[in-house]
Amino acid sequence: MPEAASRPSTIIPALRYRDAPALIDWLCRAFGFERHAVYEDGAGGIAHAQLRFGDGMIMLGSARDDDWGRRFASPADIAGRVTQSCCCIVADPDAHHARAAAAGAQIVDAPHSPDYGGRAYSCRDPEGHLWWFGSYDPWA
Repeated sequence: MPEAASRPSTIIPALRYRDAPALIDWLCRAFGFERHAVYEDGAGGIAHAQLRFGDGMIMLGSARDDDWGRRFASPADIAGRVTQSCCCIVADPDAHHARAAAAGAQIVDAPHSPDYGGRAYSCRDPEGHLWWFGSYDPWA
């Protein structure tokens, strides 16, 4: 197995969406993700997708009523709450915020300067998943 340093990311968040094909398009348009691989399930959904963001990646698929799928809850199923969120480092959070807001992201926290440094904002995607975008880089 290659050393962790030879790969861009060793932790890859995975999400489920009720309308995964539409959310793939939206995540690319609103947040700047790029399609790395998208595998359709033959029934109008997504069996598996990989979207890149800088050196990171998320995986996603269509919500399904199967053994794996029943382990996930949509924020809509639990009163808009989430059990985790994706944090993404961006060079210009204000410009990124403008792009996301223009695409219809629900802004949760407007751009601000947190006490720990950098600049950040948070928002929800169309299915309610919570996202954080900021310039604070914990690796620096």
